[in-house]
Amino acid sequence: MNDDTDRTMRHLPRALWAAALLSLASAAGGATYKWTDENGKVHYSDKAPADAPSGTTVLDKQARPVKKIEAPPTPEELKAKAEQEQQARTEAREREEQARKDRALLQSYTSENEIDLAKSRAVSTLQAQIASAQAFREALLRQQNALAARKKTYEGNRIPIELERESVSVDAELSRQNILIRQRQEELAMVTQKYDTIKQRWREIVADKERAAAAEQPPKPDAPAKAPAKPGKSAGK
Repeated sequence: MNDDTDRTMRHLPRALWAAALLSLASAAGGATYKWTDENGKVHYSDKAPADAPSGTTVLDKQARPVKKIEAPPTPEELKAKAEQEQQARTEAREREEQARKDRALLQSYTSENEIDLAKSRAVSTLQAQIASAQAFREALLRQQNALAARKKTYEGNRIPIELERESVSVDAELSRQNILIRQRQEELAMVTQKYDTIKQRWREIVADKERAAAAEQPPKPDAPAKAPAKPGKSAGK
C-alpha cells in the first residue's frame, strides 16, 4: 500500500478498514493476514508479519480464516523443548536398559527356587570366610596376649628384638583380619539385599507377563441359556 492509501485507511472505522484491506488484497491477488500485537491491537495486512507474538491468521477473500501461522518460538520455549526432548531420550534409554536387564534376569533364573539356591550358595561362602577369619583372629588374640605376658617379664630390661618383631607382626595381622571380617560382613549384607531385590523383580516380571498373556486371550463365550421347561399337561385333558 502507498502512503496516500495508508493515510486514508487510518481514518476509516475498523470494520470498513478491514474490508478495505481485504478488497486491496483481493485486487492484488494476494492473501490477507490478521494478527494481534503485544498490546492487544488487531492488525490487517497483505504481507505476513515477521514476528507476530500470537501468530498470524490467513484470511480468504470473504475474510474467513484459512489457516493459522504460529508465532516463532521464543528462546525460552526453544530451551524448554530441548530439555523435554533430552528428558524423553534419557527415559527411553533407561527403559531400554531396564528391558535388557529383565531379559537377562529371566535367562538366568527360571524359578524362584533357583534364585534362593544362588543366594544360599553366595551367603554360605561369605559366612564360611567370616567364620574362618574370626577363628584366625581368636588365635591371634591368644598369641598377642601371650606375647604381652612375655614382654612383661622384661620389665626394666631391654626386650629382645625378635620378641618385638613378632609382637608387631601379630598386631598388624590382627588389624588385617579385623578389616577383612568387616568387609565380608558388609558383602554378606549386600549379597542378601541383592538376591532379595532380584527375587522381587523376577516376581514382578513374571506377573506382568501373565497379565499381558491374559489380556491377549479372547473372551470366553457366554454359556447358552437353558431352554425353559415345557409345561406339563393339565389333569383331565
